[in-house]
Amino acid sequence: MGWQRMAARVFAALMVTNSGRLTAGELAEMLSVSPAAISGAVRYLDQVGLIIKERVPGERRDSYRVRDDMWYASFLKQDRLMKVWVDTANEGIDILGTNTPAGQRLAEMRDFFEFFAEEMPLLFERWHARRLKARYADGVD
Repeated sequence: MGWQRMAARVFAALMVTNSGRLTAGELAEMLSVSPAAISGAVRYLDQVGLIIKERVPGERRDSYRVRDDMWYASFLKQDRLMKVWVDTANEGIDILGTNTPAGQRLAEMRDFFEFFAEEMPLLFERWHARRLKARYADGVD
């Protein structure tokens, strides 16, 4: 998926742990790495919306857990990023002109990201409806 190796290892560890929650020390021990390696990995995973840092009441250490809606949150951040690409492309088109080869490439990029930015909310709605239907079918509230 193009992730840093340690971020991928930390994510995999959290995914396969029944609780879905581990401290940095537990992650370091499980993966046989230094706490510094864990620090960079969890920072990256938090930035992309796949995990959250939290403190369990009564505990003295922070723990990291996979988000319940991690895929949704991650793609939602990508949706925002696509809008930034659209704005950036428009600025470039204004500078380079619509009739130049570079301006035409930027217009193609803009149109691509605009399309996905428009379609993403519809996909999110469909995902939530499907998820809700599956939960009711399984008898889960």
